[in-house]
Amino acid sequence: MRLSEEFIPSAETGTDGVVPGPLDKALLGGSPQRVGRFEYRYDTDRWTWSDAVAHIHGYEPGTVQPTTELVLGHKHPDDVAKVKALLKRSSAPFSSRHRIYTTTGELRTVVVVGEVVTNDDGDVEATRGFYVDITKAFQDHLQEEISDQLQVIVADRAVIEQAKGMLMVTYGIDADAAFGVLRWRSQELNVKLHDVAKQIVDRFPELASEDDARTRQDHFLIRLDAQ
Repeated sequence: MRLSEEFIPSAETGTDGVVPGPLDKALLGGSPQRVGRFEYRYDTDRWTWSDAVAHIHGYEPGTVQPTTELVLGHKHPDDVAKVKALLKRSSAPFSSRHRIYTTTGELRTVVVVGEVVTNDDGDVEATRGFYVDITKAFQDHLQEEISDQLQVIVADRAVIEQAKGMLMVTYGIDADAAFGVLRWRSQELNVKLHDVAKQIVDRFPELASEDDARTRQDHFLIRLDAQ
């Protein structure tokens, strides 16, 4: 996802004014105030959140500017360390289930799902995603659909990590360089990084068993298609 895509804090259209994807559709069965978008920029330490996320924390929209200190201040003390770890700049998507306190002291459970945002050079500049209030008192009917979709996210990440490992072994490169190769092919083909990773995971073991394996793997990587 690129920073050039406008971030529109809104609780009415999808979760942020963007056409809803599969996970959005699974979540939109509930009240709009239970699902909202956020964006955090690493370069400026600046947060943006939708009206729904403000409501989840107990604020009226527009009454407070979110900051890292404010966001962490709402976390349950036992969950602060986990959330701080998620705020470190990373090239991978993430998901977290943790607890927050609202402005009135009410304890809520939220799921936060994020993905990286890159600039035109492919550098990670921000993370963007959404909060889902799954507090048991009124969210039991959404838990199963949310869990199913989060499993898909985790499975996608597993395939990417597996492909990175194969590239690291084949070319003797580190994890960042391997991810860079995947990202390069994804951008060149204009297909999802997961789809590129899956093609590598499916074919590299087969090619490794053939004569002149490295040449065949090189050829396969360059000739990856967009199917």
